[in-house]
Amino acid sequence: MGRDANAIVVEDVGKRYGTKRVLDGLDLAVRRGTVHAVLGPNGAGKTTAVRIMTTLLRPDVGRVLVAGRDVRREAGAVRRRIGLLGQHAAVDEELGGRQNLEMFGRLHHLGARRAGARADELLARFGLADTGRKAVGQYSGGMRRRLDLAASLITDPEVLFLDEPTTGLDPRGRAEVWEAVRSLVGGGTTVLLTTQYLEEADQLADRISLIDGGKVAAEGTADELKATVGSDRIEVVVRDAGQLDRAVRVLGLGEVAVDRDRRLLSAPVADRMTALAGVVRALSAADIEAEDIAVRRPTLDEVFLSLTERERDQQRVAA
Repeated sequence: MGRDANAIVVEDVGKRYGTKRVLDGLDLAVRRGTVHAVLGPNGAGKTTAVRIMTTLLRPDVGRVLVAGRDVRREAGAVRRRIGLLGQHAAVDEELGGRQNLEMFGRLHHLGARRAGARADELLARFGLADTGRKAVGQYSGGMRRRLDLAASLITDPEVLFLDEPTTGLDPRGRAEVWEAVRSLVGGGTTVLLTTQYLEEADQLADRISLIDGGKVAAEGTADELKATVGSDRIEVVVRDAGQLDRAVRVLGLGEVAVDRDRRLLSAPVADRMTALAGVVRALSAADIEAEDIAVRRPTLDEVFLSLTERERDQQRVAA
């Protein structure tokens, strides 16, 4: 992919703190107008990577381009083209929402009139127009994070970095922020998202990079990553545990796992809908009553655990 196709390009980036290697040959490419999620365990290098991409930290080696500009040689130009929303609120709780946004606008040299107009525009965009004069200390968690998001967009950046934007929010607040992020990308903004919530990456990201040991361990769409740990599985819970063995024979699904305590059998399937219909017919014909039948796809949690455990195994072998 050419430079113009990507809003962010990270090439062979390394970073040490003393003797500790935090990033070790990190490569990343984020296409313009997409959400790209970066996942990894604590200490994997996610925050260090974001700090480098947002010019807050210099890499020891490697090259980073953000919005077409080199973060080392053109740091000022990069800062003018990006927004950053960290894990903690940056707004003043004693001021109203509009006052906060006006203040951010003035800090970015927009001028009083332009700052006020931009504040009104962003409050409306994020569903906060009727709370503009209300003290932020009275906002709900979701409202506050939407205001944080609005503040990070005061200069209409090309690229927005979201570092664990929904940490500590309840499900309603998280859903509000997700909807706001979707609307941003719909308007052409590129978003790089780090998150500890795998469901969040599943919901929002066009592509996902799993970082472990300071480098990308796997990358792809959510479906592509899930496919790395296996196919879909059909799961059947029979009402009578005594029917489990018979159900296995009747269904003929090949490699079947049986959990007798839960009265559960499960097996990999290639075509989820065909398999589901076939199982329902076979159980009905054999007069075996099922309490539950479902087709389950692998989760990102399973991908994450599988890949990080694989990395640990490789490190143990190398040692």
